[in-house]
Amino acid sequence: MQPTLTSSDTERAKELTAQLRQRFSAQVVGQTMLRESLITSLIAGGHVLIESVPGLAKTTAAQTLAQSVSGTFKRIQCTPDLMPSDLVGTQIFDFQSQKLITQIGPIDANFVLLDEINRSSAKTQSAMLEAMSEGAVSIGGQRIELPRPFMVIATQNPIEEEGTYSLPEAQMDRFFMKTLMTYPSAEEEQDVLRLLTSRGTDTPSDAPLDQRIDIDDVQFLRICARRVHVSDQIMKYAVDLASTTRGAGPRPIKGLAQLVRLGASPRASIALVRVGQAFALMNGRDYVIPEDMKTFAHEILRHRILLTFEAMADNLSSDEVVDKVLEVVPAP
Repeated sequence: MQPTLTSSDTERAKELTAQLRQRFSAQVVGQTMLRESLITSLIAGGHVLIESVPGLAKTTAAQTLAQSVSGTFKRIQCTPDLMPSDLVGTQIFDFQSQKLITQIGPIDANFVLLDEINRSSAKTQSAMLEAMSEGAVSIGGQRIELPRPFMVIATQNPIEEEGTYSLPEAQMDRFFMKTLMTYPSAEEEQDVLRLLTSRGTDTPSDAPLDQRIDIDDVQFLRICARRVHVSDQIMKYAVDLASTTRGAGPRPIKGLAQLVRLGASPRASIALVRVGQAFALMNGRDYVIPEDMKTFAHEILRHRILLTFEAMADNLSSDEVVDKVLEVVPAP
């Protein structure tokens, strides 16, 4: 049994989260849902996929998150000719020692930004699977542990754009969340210009030491999140949400089989619970309520629901299916 959270643990977790939110908001204008998705996934121990057109500060957001927790950060620009060894690393022959030396790639960091992941080939995308699921890589038969915490933040352009490849379903399922970024409002865009001119640089500035939290604090937040209480009713609610996308659940959606060819896997219900625990902790609670899951239901489920060709022809989106699921599944 996990030890229960103390009031001091909950209070400290809330203070650390407030620091993260404040630092993020100081560097990235607007994008509240992106901020919450990144911080919640970090605490829950998951990875995030961000989809948007270029130029909406995806790289800045990832870099800001890494700086805020004093973590190491690596950015990898994905291209069609990117090889798996360019990500993970390889073995090179040292003529002096006459031995093979393992040289780990840029994946050796707390935060790895895979920029425009859907511009790389399926072979390269699959090279990330072991790292994302196990926190380790294998090079030449040697298993190498990655830094803790380890988080992948991948970005992709909309599939309709030229020169992109669809991510394999198996890899999409590895991401806790898929969040969508939209263009800022006119006021927010003006705030961006005001921030850049006052800062004097286009890159996020390093946070002062008193505004950073330590990488050990992230581990503390993760441990605390796992101790947040999840009742049987909340667990059943998570399972019902996921199973309803598969045509089952307490109140099956009529005609869903004509719209959805593949529903959410059990990883979805796991993500709902883990994210619910993290978000409850961020809000100073030691127990999960249905709203904790509902807040991120679209981010957790949208990339796990594969629509039929008929549904896509009718311009139906997976978000609309999630809306219907949230409507029919009774919350405890």
